[in-house]
Amino acid sequence: MPQGSSQPVRTHRVAVIVDEGTNPFEVGVATELFGLPRPELGLPCAPYRVTLCTPTPEVPMNHGFFTMTGTAGLDAVDDADTLVVPGRPDNVVPRGEAVLDAIRSAHARGARVVGFCTGTFALAEAGLLEGRRATTHWMWVDSFRELHPDVLLEPDVLFVDDGDVLTAAGSSAALDLGLHLWRRDHGAETANAVSRRLVFAAHRDGGQRQFVERPVPPAPDESLGPLLAWAQARLGEPLTVADLAARAAVSPATLHRRFRAQLGATPLAWLTGERVALACRLIERGEVRLDVVAARSGLGTAANLRARLRRETGLSPSAYRRRFGTRGGEALDP
Repeated sequence: MPQGSSQPVRTHRVAVIVDEGTNPFEVGVATELFGLPRPELGLPCAPYRVTLCTPTPEVPMNHGFFTMTGTAGLDAVDDADTLVVPGRPDNVVPRGEAVLDAIRSAHARGARVVGFCTGTFALAEAGLLEGRRATTHWMWVDSFRELHPDVLLEPDVLFVDDGDVLTAAGSSAALDLGLHLWRRDHGAETANAVSRRLVFAAHRDGGQRQFVERPVPPAPDESLGPLLAWAQARLGEPLTVADLAARAAVSPATLHRRFRAQLGATPLAWLTGERVALACRLIERGEVRLDVVAARSGLGTAANLRARLRRETGLSPSAYRRRFGTRGGEALDP
């Protein structure tokens, strides 16, 4: 839904469970992403509405920085389309049964359930993750595996989208997952507009690695910003990693290290992600010729476009256009 879109917008209800010791940053991520007006989108109403829900009228936050009051009770979870469970540092201490029951109830009636950082522990306690893929903060991987060995934990990724249950690895990865939900619900172009307002990376693939503890380099790398902008303006050209390295006047190995350090991804993975995002925007804007989308986005062939788009979004080009594209036009593929 680009700015000025006339398509109807249904307000999606988001409930955020704020439990004792919850991290304020992750509550802020949820309210910033889903609770604030979005004038940059030019929509007639807000796509999301956020309700903060607490098990008691007063809830002390992490380290007692402040106490949350004036919130709704856990019964407000019953109306939510999406339930967000932020993390807390004392995640090995079991959550109260009232909180776990609210999570179970939301999932049982079909709500989407999202765990930020160590909120994954609460989802596992509630029984939502048995035999399913999930992630959590790298510092708590061993504790999580000891408590929940039946979960298919992916410890090195930023977030995991397992359909109706999604988990983010850490506080900043919660932003990545939140923008992923914007893309899933409203398309890449709308998510890009939100990310620009946040001055945050529009797309970091959920499969890229967390920034785990490692030695600090002797000197900071130069910013990749100018190189990324140059490449983004030429995605339809046959750019290679060697081309990027030549433009940056460094060796491919040095470029690889800089991308890993600053973006957490390889140059090729970043380039492919940008091309898929461009293909999504072209489809959203009404381009119905699959070969044109593939050529203009630099993905080359229609077959490669189909494979990449399905990997990133879980949708075929036609299904993506039906969900996010403008009205009219022929199908992109059978």
